Amino acid sequence: MRPNGPWQALARKDLPATSLPWRALAYLVTGVVVGMVVLASLVVSLTAGAVLTVLLVGVPLLALPVVAAVPLGALERRRLRILDAEPAPSPHRPARPGPRGWLETRLREQATWRALAYAGLLAVVLGPVELVAVTYGLLVPLVMICAPISVAEAGPIVLLKFWPLDSPVEAFAAALLGVVVLLLAAYPITALATAHALLARLLLTPGKGEPGERLAELTRSRSRLVEAFEVERRRIERDLHDGAQQRLVALTMTLGLAKVSTGEEAAGLVARAHEEAKLALAEIRDLIRGIHPRILADRGLPAAVAELADRSPVPVEVDVDVPRLPGPVESVAYFVVSEGLANVAKHSGAERASVRGRLDGGLLTVEIRDDGVGGADVTAGTGLAGLADRVSAFEGRLMLSSPPGGPTLLRAEIECLPALP
Repeated sequence: MRPNGPWQALARKDLPATSLPWRALAYLVTGVVVGMVVLASLVVSLTAGAVLTVLLVGVPLLALPVVAAVPLGALERRRLRILDAEPAPSPHRPARPGPRGWLETRLREQATWRALAYAGLLAVVLGPVELVAVTYGLLVPLVMICAPISVAEAGPIVLLKFWPLDSPVEAFAAALLGVVVLLLAAYPITALATAHALLARLLLTPGKGEPGERLAELTRSRSRLVEAFEVERRRIERDLHDGAQQRLVALTMTLGLAKVSTGEEAAGLVARAHEEAKLALAEIRDLIRGIHPRILADRGLPAAVAELADRSPVPVEVDVDVPRLPGPVESVAYFVVSEGLANVAKHSGAERASVRGRLDGGLLTVEIRDDGVGGADVTAGTGLAGLADRVSAFEGRLMLSSPPGGPTLLRAEIECLPALP
């Protein structure tokens, strides 16, 4: 789940003032350098291999690009850190011992051939395109900005071979225009770098369907779930200790006093104990509702979501039309809505929100929208990360769209089958 990536940053009006365009520029410049090296290496190895094939010496040279694609992929995964802090895992399996075992393992992997395809794209397509983008997005505006210096030193000039500048006034106008072009260039440069990074992740990192990635994700998810369950256990323990247990202690003391009292004093203590018992029962009910609400088990997801909407301080429009589902699926969907509406109330500043739920075939879709200020960040707390782990346990996914200024959309897709009546 990557809600606040560079694509959303493109919608920000203050993008030129952030560090993202400079990181995107660094990513493109280094990409141009790597692309030129890869292109030169491909030309040399393929040409030498083709010439020397008649002597059987060139066969290893023809296979060299395939082998070199593996370290190139590792380099590109590291280079992704310039633009995106999210780690890029390797798609390669552990190799068998020895050079021959390593070569056999790599040649049988799809990841190696995807890396080779990426190397070809980097050398032939991405590198030249990014060279043009860097040239016109950075060098041209810098030449325009330096126009007053050139005019002051050399007199009238022809800027960029088509724009004659005869006076300092025209030179300063060209410099001002260069500043505007440089600021505007932040958007296409960032977009191009983001597209390159997405392609690199697509080709050089494990796909969701690959066993290695699935196993790694399950391991990470299990660790996060264990941590979340431990936090939840401590919360329940704390609530019992600070709430219901204190009420019960007070109730015990009150009944003890009533036992040794007589008359009106005893009657008052019994009445007080009765009130303490009701408060303790209410706190235990609230605690149980937080673990698994009774209405969810009795009446299903639509009624439980409607109750959440009634308790929300922000007006919520509910449109949940689903049949009874397996209990674990209903529980996950319920807590997605509960966490989403809690975030709306606490952080969004929204005036209205809506919850929509539909079952299409075996896919349950739940959406929570609000008209708040946006800017929600999945890394700012554990709530949304915990929900993502709950959803992933059912082969589902959690998506968040929350650009600055809003609106915010939290969408959960959960694989399920309707429960038997």
